[in-house]
Order: sequence, then C-alpha cells, then structure tokens
Amino acid sequence: MSAPKPAVSVLGLGMMGSALAAAFLKAGHPVTVWNRSAARTGPLVAQGALPAGTAAEAVAASPLVVVCLLTNDNVGELLATLAEEVSGRTLVNVTNGTPSQARELAAWAAKHGAEYVDGGIMAVPQMIAGPHAYVFYSGPQGTFDAHRETLSALGGTKYVGTDPGLAALYDLALLTGMYGMVLGVMQAYALVRTEDIPATEFSELLVPWISAMLAGAPQWAQSIDSGRHLTDVSSLAVNHAAFPNFLAAFRDQGVRTDLFEPFQAILDRAMTEGHEADGLSRIADLLRK
Repeated sequence: MSAPKPAVSVLGLGMMGSALAAAFLKAGHPVTVWNRSAARTGPLVAQGALPAGTAAEAVAASPLVVVCLLTNDNVGELLATLAEEVSGRTLVNVTNGTPSQARELAAWAAKHGAEYVDGGIMAVPQMIAGPHAYVFYSGPQGTFDAHRETLSALGGTKYVGTDPGLAALYDLALLTGMYGMVLGVMQAYALVRTEDIPATEFSELLVPWISAMLAGAPQWAQSIDSGRHLTDVSSLAVNHAAFPNFLAAFRDQGVRTDLFEPFQAILDRAMTEGHEADGLSRIADLLRK
C-alpha cells in the first residue's frame, strides 16, 4: 500500500490559484484551500478540498503552503498577519512579482522560522498539470528538493538557483520577450487595418515571418555572451537609416508611434557611441546602460 501523499494548503483562489489547487487534488494530495472571498472555495470543496475559515487555519493544516495572490504586495499584507503560524512551514509563493520582492519575502520568512521558495508559472490556468506547463523555482535547494515531487503535480519543475529572486527574473524575462512580440504584432495589425486589410489575412504572412526572424535569437545570444557583435546581415547603421520610415508611415497612416519612438532613441545612441557596424545584438548591452 502506497504512503499517503503530503498535504498542501493553497492561499488564493483566483483562476490560477484554483487551477493549482485542482491539480494537487487530482494528483491525490489532501488540499486545504482559503480565499478572502469564501464563496470561491465551493467548486474545489466539491472536488474534495477542505475549506479553511481563515488563512491561519489553512497554514496550520499543511507543511507546504502555496500562495497565489494578485500581487506580492497582497502576499506581504497577508503574511504579516501570519507571522506566528508560518513557523516550521514551507512557503512556495507563485505570485507574479519582481526579484527584489522575492528576496524581501524570503528574508521575512527566514525571520519568522519558515522556508521560502519563489515560483514563476509559465502557463495559463488551463495549461496547469498539462504537458506544456512548467514552473521556475528558486530558493534553498534542499527545501525545493523536499517538495519537488509534490510541486510536479502542477507541471514541469525548473529549479534555477538558491537566490530566491531568480525565478521571478526568469519569469519576467520570458514574459518580456512575449510582450515585446505581442506589441509588435499589434502595431503591425494596426498599420494594415488603416487600409482595411483583414488582420486574419495578414496573419498568414506575419506568423511565418516572425518565426523565421526568431531563428536568429540563438546567434544574438552567442554575440551577447561573447561581447562580439559583428554582423553580415543588418548593421545598426542600416537600421538607423531605415527606422525613420516606420515612424513616418505610422504618423501618415494615423497609427500611434508611442511603442516605437524609444527604439529610435536607442538607435540614435548606438550611432553616437560608435556602434554603427554592430548587429542588433548590441542593443542588449545598450539597454543595460
């Protein structure tokens, strides 16, 4: 007969928190749930979860406490009311936040006798526990290792280091790439729609084009790591000469230029600082100054 699976408490039952709690239940873990609005516990209780009347009761119910709130400010406010209850528990905070917030929360947890692991979820709620979902984790490796099997109920586990801020860093860096792509795509759609070109029609050209251009990302990464930004494709000087056409076309077509004006400023700096022969990978260095 197999040993019972470890108990888990989940604090916060928005769309993501509810998906996490459901995944733990499906994997056979006893799950205690708490939400500021108690009505949200209903669907999970119907699946077998135990409702907690207070956050303190939820923390007391399990050695592993998963926190998934809207912001890390909310996490800090909640934990401040649980300073005594968290002692001896492991807190896994998967709320989206910054590296510095994660480090502050880890320091708070240590001060109050709790272990702290930060998490960055790379999935939407519907993907949780599926083959493409994974979560970044950072914090004490021994603590993470002790709960890895339980956390695997949510999806893949990617441990990125002992610094508690690293999970948030990886999370935000990947989301930065995503948002940059989304903003560019929306700008492109806005531009073609000024001439009533259907966005669905244009997407048939846009998607393979973006995919082809992303093939250069590994080479950019090698250039960034080596500090050698040579190119035989497109120099910053060439981009600098062409880029005013984008801003002019946007204005002529009645599309806002807000998203692209900062890029013009970066290209201007590249010319001023003598990087005209470099490739686009040089931009990563310019963004750090």
